Amino acid sequence: MNILYTASEALPYIASGGLADVAGSLPAAINAEGHDCRVVIPYYSQIRQELKDELTYLTNFTVPVAWRNQYCGVFVGHQNGVTYYLLDNEYYFARNGLYGFYDDAERYIFFSRAVLELLHYIDFKPNVINANDWQTALVPVYYDIFYRYQSGYEDIKTVFTIHNIQYQGQYGLEIINDLMGIPLYHTDLLSYDGDVNFMKAAIEVSDKVTTVSPSYAWEILDPWYSHGLDRILVHKQYKLCGFLNGIDQEVYNPATDPNIPKHYSVKSKAGKAVCKQKLLEELGMEPGDEPIIGIVTRFVSHKGLDLIKYVFEDIIRLGYKFAILGSGEKIYEDFFSEMHYRYPDRVGLTLGFVPELSKRIYAGADMFLMPSQSEPCGLAQMIALRYGTIPIVRETGGLRDSIHDAGDEGGNGFTFKTYNAHDMLDACTRARVYYDDKKRWKKLVDLAMKQDFSWKRSAQLYIGLYNDIH
Repeated sequence: MNILYTASEALPYIASGGLADVAGSLPAAINAEGHDCRVVIPYYSQIRQELKDELTYLTNFTVPVAWRNQYCGVFVGHQNGVTYYLLDNEYYFARNGLYGFYDDAERYIFFSRAVLELLHYIDFKPNVINANDWQTALVPVYYDIFYRYQSGYEDIKTVFTIHNIQYQGQYGLEIINDLMGIPLYHTDLLSYDGDVNFMKAAIEVSDKVTTVSPSYAWEILDPWYSHGLDRILVHKQYKLCGFLNGIDQEVYNPATDPNIPKHYSVKSKAGKAVCKQKLLEELGMEPGDEPIIGIVTRFVSHKGLDLIKYVFEDIIRLGYKFAILGSGEKIYEDFFSEMHYRYPDRVGLTLGFVPELSKRIYAGADMFLMPSQSEPCGLAQMIALRYGTIPIVRETGGLRDSIHDAGDEGGNGFTFKTYNAHDMLDACTRARVYYDDKKRWKKLVDLAMKQDFSWKRSAQLYIGLYNDIH
């Protein structure tokens, strides 16, 4: 089967979040199952030069953006057994950053239309096009309106994947004619609550809508999680499903990771104790056997940082130390800075994001705290398990699907249900009791490191979906 996977970012070329991990790993896993999945992303000027040097120029064409025609160059790259098409237009993509510009609507209208125009110029006809998030939400929309009955475009099915429903591509109705170039009689398809909504339109026309975990698929039917899209999702829920993302188990492998001070594995875990002491040393904390809680996150409220703030010192009094890495809203940066100042021997803090340090925290910490208010999938808890670091999570989205409480049979972490600081504190207390029982703790770490969150399972689920609709 031929699949065209289109996204606004993909590793190894460019990344700002979890979407790039998915677009960089899932197509390779699908190809490993005997299919041909190719990826289309924009050619951003911020792509590293060594990766640009490996690209081959293919062709160029013009893309209709309402009343104007814009240049589009096509470059081809090959990474990890996957063919990547990078679409070039310097006016739109030669910028200092990926998103957040005044003309983001126009940039991704151009890109969505260019993805479909590309099929005229490459020797590849997809059976399925899988678009991701609002930036490529117009791909299935344009296909439905303009391309479905064109020669060479017959019988292509479309899938739209929601990674984060908070960002929907909402703009004024005036762009329908001026930028999108779509006849005004399609206004009802494109509009939602008085605005153009890219994501809503994709939900309307796609053959299937997926999310990045089974729990998130039913959570977004609830107004608490849906950011206003619950009405259309409830109406279209017959086409909605969720598949849990995976992680690259070779990239995140404590037996080979070059960024940690000592390698270890499920059969020989002595290196983890070395990683712990080196982490304490790196973060300027006193050596010791007290449990370390790792936190690697963006400092934003929906990550549950309000809960951490409320009982942080209670957790310290349980005998924990903290290894914290992240940046974001000033209120949280100031709070963690104050805690670091107040407890310098118990709180190690690094503001910003240092990928190498994140690996050392995964390897050196004993527990990993993720009390998210909402979490579509979450990868950090899976990475933590891979490194034998036990997650403490709130049961929401992908956290619910991947982490089960150690109090239950086969549990691989500690969970709490309600968005309540003292429920989180109780989970931390239970984790401390487990930690002090070395026999039970070793058994739990063994179980954690044997968990399989590879992309193979996710790929098989997506392939099953593609077969169902084609």
